[in-house]
Amino acid sequence: MRTEVWVEVRPTEDEDKVKRALSNVFIYDELRVEESEGKKYIVALGIGFKSLVRVHNLIKEQGIEDSARSVLMKGIDGNRVIFHLHKQAAYAGMLTFVTEENESPLGPITFIVETNDPKRLIDWLAPKTSRGRRLYEVQPPEDP
Repeated sequence: MRTEVWVEVRPTEDEDKVKRALSNVFIYDELRVEESEGKKYIVALGIGFKSLVRVHNLIKEQGIEDSARSVLMKGIDGNRVIFHLHKQAAYAGMLTFVTEENESPLGPITFIVETNDPKRLIDWLAPKTSRGRRLYEVQPPEDP
C-alpha cells in the first residue's frame, strides 16, 4: 500500500502550520515541496498501512465511521481510494472530510491511496456500524 498526499500552501499561509496540519492526520516517510502551475504544494509519501493510522484512530475517536465509510466508498477508483480532508480541521487535530470544492477555503488535503484491496482498506479505516457501534474490527491491509 502506498499513499501520496498533496496539500497546497497558499501565499497567506505559514508552511510550518500546513506541515503540522498534515502531520496531525498522516505519518509520512518522505516529504517534499513542489511548485506546479504557479502554486506551491507539500507532497508527502507514506508506505504501508502505518501511514494511515492517524486517520484510522481519528475516525474511531470521533465516531464518524458511517460518514467516513460513505465518502471513502465514493472515492474508489480502480485500485485507488481518493479522499479529501479539511486543512483547518486537520490543524486542530480533527478529521473532517471535504466533498465539495469550497468546503475547505484554504484548499483540502488530498489523499491518493494505492492498494490491492480498496474494500479491505475501507473496512479497516471505517467499518460498518449499527446504532453507533462497530460491527467488526478488520486487521489493516497487508503491506507489500
